[in-house]
Amino acid sequence: MANLPDDILTTIFHLQRRLFQIIDRAKAAEFNLLQQYGEREATLPELEQIDNALERARTSYTRLGKLLLLVAESQPIANSATLKLLEQSIEIAEATADAIEATIQETKRNWNLP
Repeated sequence: MANLPDDILTTIFHLQRRLFQIIDRAKAAEFNLLQQYGEREATLPELEQIDNALERARTSYTRLGKLLLLVAESQPIANSATLKLLEQSIEIAEATADAIEATIQETKRNWNLP
């Protein structure tokens, strides 16, 4: 197995937890928006924005997991291209998480959601 430094593993697991929580909050915002205001012309842009954010979060979460498994299964060491892709995926996931959190807050603020 190709080992990764503990700080990289900690970062990945932290990001996956953060993305998990973001997906949960986004689904809750979507649910609350639909419950309070329904699916109508005024809410469609927000619902689409939440849906897009969810897809980005799912993609980042899945990509991190798949790359981590790929590194773990690499023998005797992971190739540099895989490690570079993992590094880039971490950066993308961090930026994605920040952006989605802002999107969720904006939606909740715009529609006075809990």
